[in-house]
Amino acid sequence: MEKNPSKSWRAVSLLALVIMAVIVVIAAATGYWFLTALPIGFLFGFFLEKADLCGSSAFSEAFMFKDWRKIQGLGVLIVVSMIGFALLSWLGLVKLSPRPLEWATMLVGGLVFGSGMVLAGGCISGALYKSGGGNLNSMAALVGIPLGVGLVEYGPLHGFYQFLKQYVIKSHDGGPVTLSSLTGLPFGVLAVLFAVLTAGLAYWLIKKKSAAPSSPAKVDAPQSGLLTRIATRPWKPWQAGIAIGILAWFGYMSRAASGTNYPLGVTHGVLQAQLLLTDYPLKIVTAPSPSTPTPPAEGSPAPAKKASLWLILEVIALVLGAHVSSRLTGRFRLLPKPPDETVIAFFGGIITGAGAGIAGYCVVGGIMSGWALMSVASLIFGLATIAANWIMTYLYMMGGQLK
Repeated sequence: MEKNPSKSWRAVSLLALVIMAVIVVIAAATGYWFLTALPIGFLFGFFLEKADLCGSSAFSEAFMFKDWRKIQGLGVLIVVSMIGFALLSWLGLVKLSPRPLEWATMLVGGLVFGSGMVLAGGCISGALYKSGGGNLNSMAALVGIPLGVGLVEYGPLHGFYQFLKQYVIKSHDGGPVTLSSLTGLPFGVLAVLFAVLTAGLAYWLIKKKSAAPSSPAKVDAPQSGLLTRIATRPWKPWQAGIAIGILAWFGYMSRAASGTNYPLGVTHGVLQAQLLLTDYPLKIVTAPSPSTPTPPAEGSPAPAKKASLWLILEVIALVLGAHVSSRLTGRFRLLPKPPDETVIAFFGGIITGAGAGIAGYCVVGGIMSGWALMSVASLIFGLATIAANWIMTYLYMMGGQLK
């Protein structure tokens, strides 16, 4: 591994920061808020790669090695996002948008998705940022993922998906079922309670670690500047969790202003990036639709498929951000993989995409964002995903043997 990334990649990262700042200024001046998907996606990929924070590996490592650090990082991310969402909602900057409790799509989609991502070698965001780092298996999975989502959205699985969608449970007021609707406590109060519990758990873990026998002292390399250390060294999962949680606040506002009122997500961005290359005509969404849309005239052709430009730009920038991060950290490797692994990753990508298509989201939209919105639908999806991941990890990665 490279210890000292070349000056050229440090220059690239500085240039990227300047370009991101310029894009934000242009978006503010023109009202084209979809442009902010570029800096948000770039930073998202950068942060994910820094801590190697893939949902699939987080769940598998907890099961195989009892290593819960990445899951702890996801927990920090969710709570930080939750606090920000509560504040943004209180200020009237966003409208909270938890998913309806379509329990059948969540359960079936989570089980399919959780199984597929083990074969693919990562969840959808994992395939994106690992592709930026040169992982050929992730690239193969990334080819398969939009095919799987497309099977559900437009292909032979669409009828099955529509059948599952009819099973909906609503709250007493007819809206989505959330922890707030179940407990009667406001979203903000619950967010504060979760934050206090998380802080208490972090304090307990720190005390427990400090009480454990100390390991032999390591000889540290000469200290470099703070910014250099941030850019060129790997991060702990909780550090990336804080960074992504804060990024999610801005992602929510940016995405809502660009036509899709939801926090971070990548599933449909991957599908729509593929549609942009293969389907015409395609209706590009760049801003919220009018409250009273004009109905199509009788006999008019079927409406074109919709694609959110925000989501497309986000996933493209995510790969670029991960690539720059891997170059700075010295982890970029473009190495051949065994052919059987690459083939399995491709078909695992199709299964992963199909599961995400049925549920309507992946780890980013369903767990990072959905749990932060306290959606019961997302909780069902997340628990089904984790259970399927552990079963497939046991069968595929451990050969059916507990170690």
